[in-house]
Amino acid sequence: MNADDPDWLHPPVAAVREAVQRALAEDLTPLGDLTSSLLPSGPAEARIAARDAGRLAGTRCVVETFAQLDPSIEVSWSVPEGAEVAAGEVVGLVRGPFPALLTGERTALNFLCFLSGIATLTSQYVAAAAAAGQARVWDTRKTVPGLRSLSKAAVRAGGGRNHRGNLSDWLLIKDNHLGGVSITDAVALARHRWPGRTVHVECDTVAQCVEGLEAGADALLLDNMTPDEVVTCVESRRSRQEGWPRQTLLEVSGEITLDSIGGYAATGVDMISVGRLTKSAVALDLGLDLA
Repeated sequence: MNADDPDWLHPPVAAVREAVQRALAEDLTPLGDLTSSLLPSGPAEARIAARDAGRLAGTRCVVETFAQLDPSIEVSWSVPEGAEVAAGEVVGLVRGPFPALLTGERTALNFLCFLSGIATLTSQYVAAAAAAGQARVWDTRKTVPGLRSLSKAAVRAGGGRNHRGNLSDWLLIKDNHLGGVSITDAVALARHRWPGRTVHVECDTVAQCVEGLEAGADALLLDNMTPDEVVTCVESRRSRQEGWPRQTLLEVSGEITLDSIGGYAATGVDMISVGRLTKSAVALDLGLDLA
């Protein structure tokens, strides 16, 4: 492990262990690695290298993969989680019994490439937003089932931040919910039933934003609005809450691209949510080569 790794960038240990256990079972059931059983049991060393430039994420999944196969395997990293890596750069070394090393190769790389792809795309969105304003980029719940904790950690490794992790984190009153209750009534009922929980409301129009502000929502999701409409919402908040110690958080969402995020970041919103960070990221190409 790398002592410089910020622990908060990694997924929970239990989530890593469970995901790796499932992945290895998928690869090794019912008879194990037939090909690697042909190999001599002596020691071997391999380098993990980046084929393309990007951001590194998923290092603990690699360590856990080899640990579950053979605790004697050693994995060391030359760069920490979340680091920028160059094409051709060696980022880690794996040492241990030859058969177990090759048995774990694909599972370890599947995690590393998938999660580094998320971190890489996130870093691109973060950079584009920072070039135009102060808005921060966060993710959504559009994740591969069973891998949410890992995917959201990869967003953090890419410089982004996490939206709610699941339906119990806080209340997000979306457009479909508003088919049965008004914003004002929904906020009031949420305060009554779940005091202490964040109350977040999706708004499709400026009028809904104003209603959400007046209802006292903690956060408003401005969905599929134009930058000009978002500016109007930001001004509505300023006129009502200027000088408040904590103003209502304003979030923009709705098919935000690398080309459009700058225009939204310049509006003065606090957060920009991007579903494609965890839904559409292309895996970063990394490989494992025998030394």
